Amino acid sequence: MRLFPVAIAALVAVSSISIPAPAKAADDVALIASICDYVKSNDKNRLRKKLKENRVKLRNVYQGILCDGNSLLRTAYLAKAEETGEFVAKRLSTNELGVAESDGKTILAWAEANGFSSGAITAAIKDRLGGSGGEEE
Repeated sequence: MRLFPVAIAALVAVSSISIPAPAKAADDVALIASICDYVKSNDKNRLRKKLKENRVKLRNVYQGILCDGNSLLRTAYLAKAEETGEFVAKRLSTNELGVAESDGKTILAWAEANGFSSGAITAAIKDRLGGSGGEEE
């Protein structure tokens, strides 16, 4: 008989601290929108603060974030947001930097094909990839 009150108390405790799915989804959309805005406006400090406030590591969410159909790094390139692009590149693993995106090109191949072969973002990516550019010989 003592098990029933304990089970009820545990259920109440768990249900009071869990976040309903629609509220969490709305928070995720707002977080992604903020991240995209900060990248587009080249505001590295606000981007860093937003990630820290939400206890989010960029390398854990990078693949799931698209800004106007582009990855964060492509968005930084297109917005000429060198500071935030460099910040993003330095936070990603070499595996993530070497993965082909939706069009089949890696970020470095896309950057070079679109005239972004020089600059701080490309330098940071090449540095993370060990200077080889991520291409096999």
